Amino acid sequence: MHGPGTHGDFKTYADALEKKSLLRFLTCGSVDDGKSTLIGRLLYDTKLLYEDQLAALERDSRKHGTAGDDIDFALLVDGLEAEREQGITIDVAYRYFATEKRKFIVADTPGHEQYTRNMATGASNSELAVILVDARKGVLDQTRRHAYIASLLGIRHVVLAVNKIDLVDFSQEAFDEIVGDFLDFAGPLAFSSIVPIPISARYGDNVIANSANTRWYTGAPLLEVLETVDVESALADGPFRLPVQWVNRPDLDFRGFSGTIAGGAVAVGDTVAAALSGRTSTVTRIVTMDGDLDRAAAGAAVTLTLADEVDVSRGDVLCAANARPEVSDQFAAHLIWMSEEQLYPGRQYILKIATNTVTAQVTALKHKVDIGSLEHLAAKTLHLNEIGYVNISLAAPIAFDRYRDNRDTGGFILIDRFTNATVGAGTIDFGLRRATNVHWQALDVDKHARAGLKLQKPAVLWFTGLSGSGKSTIANLVERTLHAQGRHTYILDGDNVRHGLNRDLGFTDEDRVENIRRVAEAAKLFVDAGLIVLVSFISPFRSERRMARELMGTGEFIEVFVNTPIELCMERDPKGLYQKAKAGAIKNFTGIDSPYEEPEAADIIVRTAEGDPAAHAEAIVRYLRERGYCT
Repeated sequence: MHGPGTHGDFKTYADALEKKSLLRFLTCGSVDDGKSTLIGRLLYDTKLLYEDQLAALERDSRKHGTAGDDIDFALLVDGLEAEREQGITIDVAYRYFATEKRKFIVADTPGHEQYTRNMATGASNSELAVILVDARKGVLDQTRRHAYIASLLGIRHVVLAVNKIDLVDFSQEAFDEIVGDFLDFAGPLAFSSIVPIPISARYGDNVIANSANTRWYTGAPLLEVLETVDVESALADGPFRLPVQWVNRPDLDFRGFSGTIAGGAVAVGDTVAAALSGRTSTVTRIVTMDGDLDRAAAGAAVTLTLADEVDVSRGDVLCAANARPEVSDQFAAHLIWMSEEQLYPGRQYILKIATNTVTAQVTALKHKVDIGSLEHLAAKTLHLNEIGYVNISLAAPIAFDRYRDNRDTGGFILIDRFTNATVGAGTIDFGLRRATNVHWQALDVDKHARAGLKLQKPAVLWFTGLSGSGKSTIANLVERTLHAQGRHTYILDGDNVRHGLNRDLGFTDEDRVENIRRVAEAAKLFVDAGLIVLVSFISPFRSERRMARELMGTGEFIEVFVNTPIELCMERDPKGLYQKAKAGAIKNFTGIDSPYEEPEAADIIVRTAEGDPAAHAEAIVRYLRERGYCT
């Protein structure tokens, strides 16, 4: 193997390695196209394997191999036992290697549709995609899916590796047909380069050298393309961007802003701006672990000190003063959905972009993409591995670029607020400026003044529970008692609201999310009016109840869980709904074919299997009185 032992002095070897350019690329395509085998062949033919690795590979090939008496190169990359047993790639496998000309990090990504999210993860960090096609099968739906995702995630260079060319007798006709099909599909995807190569990953044809079996192919072998493709100039030529990771203040005499430069370059004396505030200053030092620099470019981890006291915190972006990113709380984006649970427009998620995190919601799903035809299809939600075009609204403005201009400041992920799982990955297309002329109007009379006039504290009593649990009955009794005491109240009842404000909504999960979002906003207005508002809705999802709580001020949201066993609800069935749901006459009925997520820490729990409604109502009024909501 090539290494320090054959290059003399280790430091000389390490220094030479450090100066080489780095290419991150991935292999992708449909199932069993030979992605892992190709990477294994590259490592083997470039003599980048240790003797013990070769011995292990030969041993594993006898145990797990699918190449007969030959070495099964896929086993170099498929490291999980499940992958070896099934002969498929499940997770993204990264391998590092270097040649005389360049360093490489290669991601081997799964071909199965169910692992599309894994492929997207590999693509998000890559500059080139090697898309493999089985010469016997041609361009498949998954080939198109991976090409589209590669384009969406900013990959501009593609190698179309028509693999297993040996199994079609090295046919130029078969190769040309596949290339034509792919180019017809990929035309609208705006790749900067597409290099088709006929290869046999198993036998090494056109992998590191041109093959005598394909004399009709006059282009470069795969390794030469990987060593020479230019992927470095674009980011370095862009405007300066430094997402601030942290404010570095070890003592009173030093204050710097640390992070990794995500675009362009910066030099001492340059004028930079804080993207969110627009304040400008001059760079006085560029500090690194290896000492100060006069200039630093994209990819460098630095700490900048500025001449002025500029208010900058984690999540902000230091940028070129004359080429600033957009700042907005709304944008349009492509979104790849990565969760088993579908996307709910209106639900709150956590959005992470560069070093910033902010609460976000999809306000509109404009369309989803048919991967086979690239057609735009109408949709209300996205399911696992689907791709849509969405509008996203944020709780606070952020700084961003279009993804095509900068992948670091234009790419984001969505995170579930309860599980912290990544549920989506997106690329920003452009900012939406439609609301920039709308500002909060300062009012002389606020909710505290209005509530004070009524001798009460405003609050939301949010009754949640199954249909037939007794929510509306108890809420009505509570309001009647409060009204008799001279309190100012209003009830928002699920059925009543659906006759007006929410008459356009059905009972799908996504409609239920929007139903609660609207009601929560309406309840907030009633609280602002100084009222005690009683909300009686099934509100089956914890996420939306949490969203409603966070809309209100401290102490203004009181969750009342009307905890009634479903058997008792079905026995009561005051509107005959359970009977219809079990007969299939009502779809998406909570407790039957739609889930109900019980509160985990309700403020008040009412068990209607015990006691009577009047006693429960009195207990709730006593709760309000003891905590000063009413006297």
